[in-house]
Amino acid sequence: MERVIDPELRRPITELGMLRSVEVDDAGSARIGVLLTIAGCPLRGTITADVERELAGVPGITSVDVDLDVMTQAQREELKEKLRGPGGARGVPFSRPGSLTKVYAVASGKGGVGKSTVTVNLAAAMAASGLRVGVVDADVHGFSVPGLLGITAPPTRVDEMILPPVAHGIKTISIGMFLDKNQPVAWRGPMLHRALEQFLTDVYFGDLDVLLLDLPPGTGDIAISVGQLLPSSEILVVTTPQAAAAEVAERAGTVAAQTGQKVAGVIENMSWLALPTGERMELFGSGGGALVSGRLGSVLGYDVPLLGSIPLDVRLREGGDAGLPVVLDESAAGPDTAGGELRRIAAALAGRPRGLSGLNLSVTPR
Repeated sequence: MERVIDPELRRPITELGMLRSVEVDDAGSARIGVLLTIAGCPLRGTITADVERELAGVPGITSVDVDLDVMTQAQREELKEKLRGPGGARGVPFSRPGSLTKVYAVASGKGGVGKSTVTVNLAAAMAASGLRVGVVDADVHGFSVPGLLGITAPPTRVDEMILPPVAHGIKTISIGMFLDKNQPVAWRGPMLHRALEQFLTDVYFGDLDVLLLDLPPGTGDIAISVGQLLPSSEILVVTTPQAAAAEVAERAGTVAAQTGQKVAGVIENMSWLALPTGERMELFGSGGGALVSGRLGSVLGYDVPLLGSIPLDVRLREGGDAGLPVVLDESAAGPDTAGGELRRIAAALAGRPRGLSGLNLSVTPR
């Protein structure tokens, strides 16, 4: 039963105290008692199917009956303490000194450059490579991540703790998951900060290798809040080749000088279109990504690399509409494709070393 994984917490149900009982009679009939975190658990069917599948291959088992029940308040408190530590401590886990999670805030100077599409595809590529990945849709007014990942299920609440839905191996949270249909959000600065803070404190992501934040365009409240709540996060600037867009994108990167963050690099989207003749058509000009990279390096005083140039590719748009990131489609991830370039960028970011400066490594010299 240790191979039955809770689909939201991504840990074995045996570790989470969810396995209440196991009974097998002489005829090989198994009756398994499983405790759900809440009565309306949206993935109860998934858990039941996983238990049945796990026991179906056990020699001597002729039938499986899964008996679902719900945790008591005391059991939920024990679960929260197991997940969050003594007392179920809250706070932003990714800003703690011992955190090894790489946090990338994906920013842009203006809307319409494909920032959200880049974010979800980088996340999907990293998750497909075996990393534990989370995404926070921090674009509260213009949220789009749930649709791009095909998420329709709401988060599960365990008292004040929120369990994010998982799609394509990515744990994701967005304000859009709490709204009816396409309801607009008309919030000002303090409410925006509080929303982001709740995403980072109340949502249980567990141990992540990488956390990506899809920021709203520009240098407003959310960008400043990210610098305050996640001071060790790094910024990825997304731009297009157009000179006008590049100038605006530069502002999104220079905000790092004020918040104390580092810019990890620049990603140029919509770089060129492959023609049937094999030629490249530069619909939006050229050189914008390199321009932003060079200017940010001069302003910030360190190298800001151009991480990649993503071509225009109809399959990238189709994947977003279908909720299936193009990086997961092998047929659309070859050389000189958007999927292939996004995979390459994701691998480069995932392979960057984690800083160990200031961390307690629990090593005692002899």
